[in-house]
Amino acid sequence: MRLLHAPRISVVVISRNEGEWLRRTLEDLSQTLPPASEIVVVDDGSDDGSADFLRAGRKGMQLLRTSGLGVARARNLGARKSRGEVIVFADAHLQLPSGWWQPLVDVLRRPNAGAAAPAVADLENREAFGYGFTLGAADLVPRWLKRLERAPFHAPFLPGCCLAMTREVFRRTGGFDRGLRSRGGVDAETGVRFWLQGYENWVTPEAKVWHLFRTSAPFPVKRAEVIHNRLRLANLHFNPQRVREVRQALADDPAYERALQLVAKGDCATRRKNLLATRVHDDSWLFQKFGISW
Repeated sequence: MRLLHAPRISVVVISRNEGEWLRRTLEDLSQTLPPASEIVVVDDGSDDGSADFLRAGRKGMQLLRTSGLGVARARNLGARKSRGEVIVFADAHLQLPSGWWQPLVDVLRRPNAGAAAPAVADLENREAFGYGFTLGAADLVPRWLKRLERAPFHAPFLPGCCLAMTREVFRRTGGFDRGLRSRGGVDAETGVRFWLQGYENWVTPEAKVWHLFRTSAPFPVKRAEVIHNRLRLANLHFNPQRVREVRQALADDPAYERALQLVAKGDCATRRKNLLATRVHDDSWLFQKFGISW
């Protein structure tokens, strides 16, 4: 979809036990988004009352209550309930300056654009920006990239803490993989899939946001589900040799056997078959394009 005018923006905020950060993030969004934008908050099972202030309703905001959908499915739900031509998926612990959205919208006007993300810095280290990320080893742990150019540039994967795409791209790609559990690996899977399906991931370095990086989530996260998501990514998109390398890299994790069981219960085989039928590149093309080697 080509954006020939100023689009309506929908921001989908996923929240769970965010405390006061949810209110702060929504205030930043309300003050910086263009007119006619909307904010959809998916509160995915909070027990800290952090979203209660939205129950009475606020102009331009919609609250959806869910229970443990996980990041991927919560994002999909929020997107389906939104109406904008551009959808921005945002964490509930961000600081956003005036005009942060404009470079993202501009780059989405490019013919093959799939998704766009700003430079992201830690709130406690405000000048240390990351510009997309790569997977530097077979354990599939993301590693932030340095700035490559002043103008927008391609990155292998984009951070989902502030991720924009058109509604048409969301529809065509099916959004986020609903087979992913809880959190972890969602953005890497989306990045791989977009490139293999012929869409481009763009970093817009002139757009900057600040993100609260935590050492642990404010809700229980099962390690087996995190490892499951990495194994699922490999099984969906990588050739057999790379799948073996990922398994070997993760095999010593105490949650590995349970993660394998979760993978076996899922729909990997069927989904992989469907993805292979629609992609225009393979994983070796992606690894070569971005110099990923392990």
